[in-house]
Amino acid sequence: MRNLTIDEALNAAGTGAFQRRLFLIFGLVWTADAMQVLSIGFTAPSIAKTFGLSLPVALQTGTIFFVGMLIGAAGFGRLADRIGRRNLLIITVLMDALFGLASAFASDFTMLLVFRFLTGLAVGGTLPVDYAMMAEFLPANRRGRWLVGLEGFWAIGTVIVALAAWYAAVNEMADAWRFIFVITALPALVGLALRFWVPESPFYLLRTGRPDEAKKVLDQIATTNGKPVVAGKLTETREPRLPLSAIFAGPYARRSWLILAAWLLVSIAYYGIFVWLPGKLVSGGEGYGYLRGYGFLVLLALAQIPGYALAAWGVESWGRKPTLIAFLLLSAAGCFLYAVLADPVWIGAAMLLMSFALLGTWGALYAFTPELYPTPLRASGMGLAGAMARLGGLLAPTLVGAIVAYSFNLALGLFALILLLGALATAAIDVETKQKPLT
Repeated sequence: MRNLTIDEALNAAGTGAFQRRLFLIFGLVWTADAMQVLSIGFTAPSIAKTFGLSLPVALQTGTIFFVGMLIGAAGFGRLADRIGRRNLLIITVLMDALFGLASAFASDFTMLLVFRFLTGLAVGGTLPVDYAMMAEFLPANRRGRWLVGLEGFWAIGTVIVALAAWYAAVNEMADAWRFIFVITALPALVGLALRFWVPESPFYLLRTGRPDEAKKVLDQIATTNGKPVVAGKLTETREPRLPLSAIFAGPYARRSWLILAAWLLVSIAYYGIFVWLPGKLVSGGEGYGYLRGYGFLVLLALAQIPGYALAAWGVESWGRKPTLIAFLLLSAAGCFLYAVLADPVWIGAAMLLMSFALLGTWGALYAFTPELYPTPLRASGMGLAGAMARLGGLLAPTLVGAIVAYSFNLALGLFALILLLGALATAAIDVETKQKPLT
């Protein structure tokens, strides 16, 4: 019986019903996580009113949520490389659903902060591990497209939370934040039951000395996709556990520092814009005519979907690096134009470009990053990237808040510069991973 590699088996099994099912399961929770993250800007005014707080104090729910995400991304990502992707995902989605729903029933502000921290801990762990695991079920020639497509569920979550906030505002709900938190918890509750269907990653099984179990998973993929099972035996490749420091050593050092810098810079710009934008357009007196209100926020969310579609095409046609650089430059252009234009029509066009490009940027980032690391470090690398994103989410409201208070246009100019720096960091990465097998 000939020796068989996982990549050979995945290529033979192709993409089909198995990956579509996995895609929808991961996407459902990804939608929930987007709603949890973006609910910060929509719930803070209502929370402030319920508990008699100022808006900056109410925004502490977002700060503590990002602290939880930062810890969860770094800690759970590393844990997934030790105990397995499947076990970790079930734990984090359970926490996401449980504490996300509990947030809606908090009796005081302190309890709400506790629940938001625990929800953030779960969301921080879910996001990076989802991508590491999805990547390990895909053949090399389709991986980038599917990973960007998974990021597209973020746009769906954005639309849903904006619609929920709009509905609460139209109906003048007294405690609108409670309604919004219930809505954000529902996809995770449904996704929890579906997660038990997801098998363990064959890469993880093989690395931990279980080649027969890995082969069964690969056979399941082929059978579900209607393809013949490839005969052969996976060669056992039990590997020593690599320390987290290995990410910053040898061939991984340069790419790690640069990709983590890109994650940090993109997240500062993204959260700096989208944490403040709902309040600016809905209740802050900003905007002109059709640029005001929840309706335009929904339109901005819908503009993200074609951004993902173009990124999904680009990562396979142009490559990961060129696509990411192009979207970073487009994002910077959108921010700059939003800052300097005066005509409402052109401001609206700049905002749509900004939303379109920023989310395409995230799609390319999530496709590129897990391919930069071998199996023993993949979830850890994604976890650190996720931690950088959450650090950016923490820095955006605090460091950028004073600039936003002085001039939102000046802040937009700063975001444009930050995104340009992200493009330079990406350009300096020493590897392109388009259609290369995972190791």
